[in-house]
Amino acid sequence: MKAILGKKIGMTQIFTEEGVVIPVTVVEAGPVYVTQIKTVDTDGYKAIQVGFQDKKENKTNKPEKGHFAKANVSAKKLLKEFIVENTVDYKIGQEIKADIFAAGSKIDVVGTSKGKGTQGPIKRHNQSRGPMAHGSKYHRGPGSLGASSYPSRVFKGMNMAGRMGNEQITIQNLEVAKVDAEKNLILIKGAIPGPKGGVVTIKESVKAK
Repeated sequence: MKAILGKKIGMTQIFTEEGVVIPVTVVEAGPVYVTQIKTVDTDGYKAIQVGFQDKKENKTNKPEKGHFAKANVSAKKLLKEFIVENTVDYKIGQEIKADIFAAGSKIDVVGTSKGKGTQGPIKRHNQSRGPMAHGSKYHRGPGSLGASSYPSRVFKGMNMAGRMGNEQITIQNLEVAKVDAEKNLILIKGAIPGPKGGVVTIKESVKAK
């Protein structure tokens, strides 16, 4: 299972040899460092824990300092586990860079979508508005919420106003357009969730043909 953490830089476009424009998202992928290896004997499952982005010493507590010192790596802001089949392929302190992926690779990207705050049902659920003439007096309301006498309550899951965005989103079967191993950059065809500077997880696609 190939996987890496990255920071979304933004979007741009590249050109093929035929002159076709391809919109791409630029991700600064890694480097990440293996900080712990989970095994069946000690933890009950196989996985590796990786750290991403350096963290200031004065913001690192003693247990964290001991954990990173044991792995012989500097303190990291983010820790994440990836399930792997063969943990013997990894070593404590090993560096994983963007070159684990190549142009043409199929990937899944996991990120946190932009938060929109509290929104009404029209923006949040794409509902239609009422007549906008002066006589209707009902323009952007939520509409009927259900019968009154029976069941005398609002069903769960009713499309209503509420918090929009700031959710974990997974986009599957994206394609890697280009990899710059020296600068640790991965160019992904199309858009991925999250704002600029947001942290994303890039994994080998589970549904690629």
